[in-house]
Amino acid sequence: MNTFSMKNWDEHLASGSEGGPRVAYAHATMEYRGVIEGESICDYLLYYAGEGYDGGGTTSPSFERFDATVDGRRGTFVVRHEGGFDPKGIWSKFDVVAGSATGELAGLTGSGTVQGTIGEPTVSYTFDYALS
Repeated sequence: MNTFSMKNWDEHLASGSEGGPRVAYAHATMEYRGVIEGESICDYLLYYAGEGYDGGGTTSPSFERFDATVDGRRGTFVVRHEGGFDPKGIWSKFDVVAGSATGELAGLTGSGTVQGTIGEPTVSYTFDYALS
């Protein structure tokens, strides 16, 4: 099973006000298990339509940098996410940023999805990839 867990979430208001439409940014650290084994650091740009999750949720483009193994090969790579969350859950689609992979992962391409429930300790992901 492919899962990850949140180790740290540090969010700050960028513009707007609490309770109304606003923009925030967050810096997070995750630990991955499954086809990806290792840690990542993700930076999110968040748009909230209104009060927290009850205000319609958020959309969030983000970049996530992995220091991990894929298929037993070690290296780093970056993915770009487009996703969000609301009271029903967390979701994202992501793609490996072309040319971002290093080490034994150089040439890595791929895409995946994230799907989870708010408050659960782990989130599921898929990752379809190719190593050159």
